[in-house]
Amino acid sequence: MPLALKSWQKNRRCFGKILKITFDFISEETSCEFGSNKYYALCGFGGLLSCGITHTAVVPLDLVKCRIQVQPEKYGGIIKGFKVSIKEGGALELTKGWAPTLIGYSMQGICKFGFYEVFKIFYGNLLGEENCFLWRTSLYLISSASAEFFADIALCPMEACKVRIQTQAGWSTTLREGFPRILKEEGVNGFYKGLVPLWCRQIPYTMMKFACFERTVEALYKYVVPKPRVECNKAEQLAVTFTAGYIAGVFCAIVSHPADTIVSKLNQAKGSNFMDIAKDLGFMGMWKGLFPRIIMIGTLTALQWFIYDSVKVYFRLPRPPPPEMPESLKRKMGV
Repeated sequence: MPLALKSWQKNRRCFGKILKITFDFISEETSCEFGSNKYYALCGFGGLLSCGITHTAVVPLDLVKCRIQVQPEKYGGIIKGFKVSIKEGGALELTKGWAPTLIGYSMQGICKFGFYEVFKIFYGNLLGEENCFLWRTSLYLISSASAEFFADIALCPMEACKVRIQTQAGWSTTLREGFPRILKEEGVNGFYKGLVPLWCRQIPYTMMKFACFERTVEALYKYVVPKPRVECNKAEQLAVTFTAGYIAGVFCAIVSHPADTIVSKLNQAKGSNFMDIAKDLGFMGMWKGLFPRIIMIGTLTALQWFIYDSVKVYFRLPRPPPPEMPESLKRKMGV
């Protein structure tokens, strides 16, 4: 091969690498500063989309799950639950509760993801760089718990409407009818009587969801993915996000299921309280409907993280890589 041709091919390859590095740099430019108001607002918007869309998409499965929890003798398992529900009201029966689900979980998503970012940065600044790394799991847990506390206050009124629409035969079938009915019959307290069990269900769920996800992503990049995250393209990064989300979702469903069953029964029975429902159900009764919930929550959590991370990619938000030990800590530990 002529020397000139070899030189041209070599220069072309070098130029191609320069172009790739240049375009990668451009694509990695962020649209806002990490921790800015715009960053928090767009994270909240990502949470709105991720929770609102996914929970609404699985309303049929959620309806059957709730009915199994409150009337296990009638609806049995997941297959029988679908058959009985369709037989009673047709295919449209499975869409009951979609409106309060969409509104309630959209509001919850804003608070869950938006406040998580707020609290993670706030608590992280209090801990300092070295302690942030050493205590990162605790940081994920306390940040997510703090965010979910407020997220459930936003969700609770719509959750009360949804459960009654889905489980009480003869009750109002739409949010437009159900919301004023609860307000008239029970007052504002009727919307929030399930708040404590909702906290008991959602806070452990969210703590597991965020902490398990964050540590699973870290482990996947460290032990499974054959290259660092900075060398992965966006599609590969989102695939890791989806996988870690599904793994986290399975654990979330198991941890939060007993409280979820109590919430369903509590909103069905007037004048009941948390302890009375727990005693009536018994230990085994609290685990009714676990299998459909594992399917639902596993899929939900994976899709939520996928949508949330996709929103961050689309709006070019800062996406820090998995945490690494600070240089100062390496020197102290002799690493």
